[in-house]
Amino acid sequence: MGCGTGNLVRRLADVFPAVTGIERDVPTAELARRTTADLANVSILTQPFDEFHGSRYDLITFVAVLHHLPLEATLEKVRELLRPGGRLVVVGVSREAPADLPWSIASMILNPIVGIAKSPRGSQAIPTHMTAPTAMAAESFEQIALAAKRILPGARIGRSLFWRYRLSWTAPGPR
Repeated sequence: MGCGTGNLVRRLADVFPAVTGIERDVPTAELARRTTADLANVSILTQPFDEFHGSRYDLITFVAVLHHLPLEATLEKVRELLRPGGRLVVVGVSREAPADLPWSIASMILNPIVGIAKSPRGSQAIPTHMTAPTAMAAESFEQIALAAKRILPGARIGRSLFWRYRLSWTAPGPR
């Protein structure tokens, strides 16, 4: 979900027999279609996730996307769309709260260091794969964790550097 320009879709196409990317932003979806046009097992859709009615899936991913959607309704939709034994993997963004201060301080220190290491020439150009629309997160890490644990029993969630969190869940039942 929120496949952006198709980088992750491309990688997943090497592992899965069929990959569906959903991207609501039409220009970004068009770029994803162009960058994955050589992959017969990939389809890129532009419909909203809450209107998506596909088959059941082995893997659903959200990378910096979940905060663009209604949290609880989206997690419920994921629960509906995953096959037994299927996995949800989220790298998300949460609203900063006082409990996040140690992570924020570490991120503020490391962010420019990583930026220099990844772009030693100091390029100011925004990479093409990072041009999709953005939004501020509405829910705190604690709110997300509570919703995930209530809607997805057994979900694992933890804070990460660079104002991110990671969430994973395996749908109950045999694979």
